[in-house]
Amino acid sequence: MTGRITRILVADDHTLLRDALCELLATEPDFEVVARVGDAEAAIRQAAELRPDVALLDVQMPHNEDPAATVRRLLARRPELRVIIVSMDDHPVLVRQLLALGVRGYLHKSVSRETLVAAIRERSDAGRRTVTVSMPSGGPHLPGSAPTPGERLSEREAEVLTLAAAALSNRQIGARLGITEGTVKRHMRKIFDKLGAVSRLDAVNKAVDRGQIRPPRPRRRTAA
Repeated sequence: MTGRITRILVADDHTLLRDALCELLATEPDFEVVARVGDAEAAIRQAAELRPDVALLDVQMPHNEDPAATVRRLLARRPELRVIIVSMDDHPVLVRQLLALGVRGYLHKSVSRETLVAAIRERSDAGRRTVTVSMPSGGPHLPGSAPTPGERLSEREAEVLTLAAAALSNRQIGARLGITEGTVKRHMRKIFDKLGAVSRLDAVNKAVDRGQIRPPRPRRRTAA
């Protein structure tokens, strides 16, 4: 155990999981949860106001369509903030991109309590930046080479991405197509794999460039 208190921000849109994580962290005498939020915008705002030492972020949450942009905004405001991703999304391209941006850990939600606590306590020493990556068994333990893009999207994947390009959420896309939100997420992961994309915007741009979906229509401005 370290001598100083580590102040932590927890960002996850699943209330039950967020509360359980906060309760777990509260049992550690050198941890203090200073904020618990459910979306990326609140995480950025609270990080700036409360100045935590560590931010634990989920990938799949509201206002986080581009996780890389969220990480950039957090670190632009607080370069010393240790950002650790705690998510079910272990897409290797996304892991690789966020690590390159400077996140200090990428942990799958199946990790043990010991791994999570150790990652939070891990600090740089002698100029060496320590990074913790923990993926489920059989998954990408460390991000390797990028997938080879070029495979065409299926008809359903093109439908999903077209609706994503229109700024619909996963839940809205599922309702529109008559499928579950989890199925939409699985389609999005396959789309990212096929296109070598790291965000929704990146996927839309690449699919448009390759003629796999039509360009999204610009939103009409209402008259003043």
